[in-house]
Amino acid sequence: MNNPEWVVKEVQPKKDYTLLLTFADGTKKIYNARPLLEKSIYAPLKNPAFFLDAKAECGTVVWNDDVDISPEHLYECSKTL
Repeated sequence: MNNPEWVVKEVQPKKDYTLLLTFADGTKKIYNARPLLEKSIYAPLKNPAFFLDAKAECGTVVWNDDVDISPEHLYECSKTL
């Protein structure tokens, strides 16, 4: 069975609070995570070292057990490179 197009396969966090994403359909997109910093749930991302520790797991981007982002949101709100 094929993965939905929005499944995150790879993530490369950047120092400017963007995420370079590769999705299951091979599309590469850039996601601007700066607006997330204003939301209390994403407060840990304000620490640059924490933000740069992002990884692709279970089809999305995660930092730890408490902080992740919906893969559908990432796909819809990212700009294609």
